[in-house]
Amino acid sequence: MNGAVTPGSRLEPGVGQGAEPFWEATRTRTLVLPWCTACDQPFFYPRPFCPRCLGRTIQWQPAAGTGVVYAFTVEHRAEVDPFAGGEPFVVALVELAEGVRMLSNVVGCPPGQVRVDLPVAVCWEPLSDGRHLPQFTPVVAGVPS
Repeated sequence: MNGAVTPGSRLEPGVGQGAEPFWEATRTRTLVLPWCTACDQPFFYPRPFCPRCLGRTIQWQPAAGTGVVYAFTVEHRAEVDPFAGGEPFVVALVELAEGVRMLSNVVGCPPGQVRVDLPVAVCWEPLSDGRHLPQFTPVVAGVPS
């Protein structure tokens, strides 16, 4: 079902050019980031070159899987069928401990409890092909909720 939509199903992300190592790591619930070997900086979203220096030598390194909510919105009415029925849900820009930002969802708490600077940790939603979708859940007293 990679990228396909059937009534009542989740819209599953495809694997874009340069993102293969990211999605392969999700099979073992490992969050990895591309690091440029030229400028020694991580970046996100996965692509075959560094957006800072345009370097093309990329290494994939494990990420801590923790961060904070940088910005978010609560969707009260899904306009696309695969998301309908799960409202409200939170779409968030999460700033990871490595300094890059990742667009995802915050799950595991009521949308009204999400706030900017909320500490979060990665959690995983299984996809139909064995990959997992990284999402984030609040961290309470250092432990994911």
